[in-house]
Amino acid sequence: MLKELLYSLVDEISFFRIFQYITFRAAYAAVTALFLSLIFGPKFISLLRKWRAGQEIRHDGPESHLAKSGTPQMGGVLIIFSILISVLLWQDFSSTYTWAALISLLGFGLIGFADDYLKIFRKSSEGLHARFKFGGQILISLIIVFILYFYGEEHTTLLYLPFFKYPVLDLGWLYIPFGVLLLVGTSNAVNLSDGLDGLAIGLIILVGVTFTILTYLTGRADYAEYLQIPYVAESAELTIVCFSLVGAAIGFLWYNSHPAEVFMGDTGSLALGGVIGVLAMLIKKEILLIIVGGVFVLEALSVIIQVGYYKITKKRVFKMAPLHHHFELKGWAESKIVIRFWILGGMFAILSLSTLKLQ
Repeated sequence: MLKELLYSLVDEISFFRIFQYITFRAAYAAVTALFLSLIFGPKFISLLRKWRAGQEIRHDGPESHLAKSGTPQMGGVLIIFSILISVLLWQDFSSTYTWAALISLLGFGLIGFADDYLKIFRKSSEGLHARFKFGGQILISLIIVFILYFYGEEHTTLLYLPFFKYPVLDLGWLYIPFGVLLLVGTSNAVNLSDGLDGLAIGLIILVGVTFTILTYLTGRADYAEYLQIPYVAESAELTIVCFSLVGAAIGFLWYNSHPAEVFMGDTGSLALGGVIGVLAMLIKKEILLIIVGGVFVLEALSVIIQVGYYKITKKRVFKMAPLHHHFELKGWAESKIVIRFWILGGMFAILSLSTLKLQ
């Protein structure tokens, strides 16, 4: 919005020429999202407390979590609000890619909001029925994938692998189910990781910074050619989405760090997971996403392994799934688990960026 309003006045005020630079707009998008989170955070948390929007803690989990009962839920609304306002202010409105990212943010966020609403205000223990929850995720994913499939660029259906210069496969129409699986899987993986104070949002910051670098490099023809990665013209504008996500996440971490004053809930975790999946698809880093979001993958795998092994043997591999609860029951302090998982997330981020030169 600001680019359309102010850059048109560049002939009268030369300073407004700066709005043509993505790096400038991305940086201030992050600052905007950060300040929105910090400024509106206390009022929003107070409002949730007034509405008694507190979380019910499951009794089959670690006993230390019982003290968190009543902590306001649905903090994801604050994250989505901060990202949305920031992107709308600083993006180039002609970019279809940023609109695709916002559709995923709002679409998945709406599903998570419905789930949180039923759990908190309607006192439904299971929230949104799994049939409708997964059905909604699949529907949103289909909308996004169809947009990319029919209106995307020529390399949309091509599959790239880390360490390979050229695409290894053209998925063709199989890109549709592949994309749906990726988006649903990513949104749920982030959701599963949201179980300790600051854990998921800290990992989101690391993933967001990584994708900020990846989207900018992918959107620069000179850098893309030098690194021998696919050049996606519109992806540079996604830098604004990524940095807005980072800013909003840092602001939310201020209130979500231990002991948490607010939880993001499904509203935030599903929305952020959905956005990350879309970003990976837009810049052709679908497989690299496994490395970028390595901790999220491990958390999801721990649940799959636990459930599958129990059905076959009636025994458990982990003390409790997802993985962070396993370490809690082993006696690790919550803050130690969070920081160590952040360290793992940082290692995965560095590893994913290292693949850019190992082509």
